[in-house]
Amino acid sequence: MSLQTMLHAVFPPECLNCSARVEDAFAICGTCWGDTPFILGAACDLCGTGLPGQTAAEGEALICNECQRVPRAWDHGRAVFAYEGVGRRLVLALKHGDRTDIARAAGPWMARTAADLLEDDPLLVPVPLHWTRLARRRFNQAALLAWSLARHCAAEVEPMALLRLRPTPSQEGRSRDARFQNVDEAIIPHPRKGSALEGRNVLLIDDVMTSGATLAIATEACRRAGAEKVSVLALARVGGDT
Repeated sequence: MSLQTMLHAVFPPECLNCSARVEDAFAICGTCWGDTPFILGAACDLCGTGLPGQTAAEGEALICNECQRVPRAWDHGRAVFAYEGVGRRLVLALKHGDRTDIARAAGPWMARTAADLLEDDPLLVPVPLHWTRLARRRFNQAALLAWSLARHCAAEVEPMALLRLRPTPSQEGRSRDARFQNVDEAIIPHPRKGSALEGRNVLLIDDVMTSGATLAIATEACRRAGAEKVSVLALARVGGDT
C-alpha cells in the first residue's frame, strides 16, 4: 500500500469548497464543480470575461465592451472563472484563509484556460506583494498559483522579477480611476532579478482581476525591463461589462 493510499484511508480527501468526500486530493466535488462559474467557450481576448453566445469574425478576437472602452497595457488576458459563488469563496479562502491547497488545485485549471498563451513558452511572473503584506500573510498567493501552473506546463517561473515599492491600500470600494491612482508606480522591475524579463514573452499571474489596474502597472514594469510580449492570467475575473 502506497503512502498516499494510507493517508487517504486515515484522512479521506475532502472537497476544497464544501468538505464533502472526494476521490482525489486537491479537488472539488461534482456539485461544487457544477456551481463553479468556470469561463468556458467564448471569452474576451483581453480580460477573459465570458461572452456566451458571441462569435468573432474570421481572424478576429472577441473583445468585451469594457476592454473596447479601456485600453489594456497587455497583449492577451485569460481568467479561469468569474468572481462569484463558489469561485469567489475559493479565492477568498486562498487569499485570506491560508488555504494554499486551492492554489495547488488551480494548476490544471489555469493550464487549460491559458493553453494558447503557453504555446509561446512564456516566463511566468506573479504579481508581487509588498514585503510588509507578505510578512503578515506568509505567502504570495499569485506566486503559489504561478508555481502550480508551472507543474502542469513545464514553464519557467521567476517569482522575484517584479518588486512592489510601497504597500497599496485595499482596492475594494474604489472607483476605476481611484484604483489606478492607488497603484500608480507601485511596481517596478526588480533591480537584480528584473533582467530575466528582457526579450521574454511574459505571462503575469494574479488571483483576481477587477479593473486591471495592478496588472496594468505590472505589465508596464515588464515592458520597461525589455519583455517582448506580456499577457495576463487571473484565477478569477470580477464583473466585466459585456
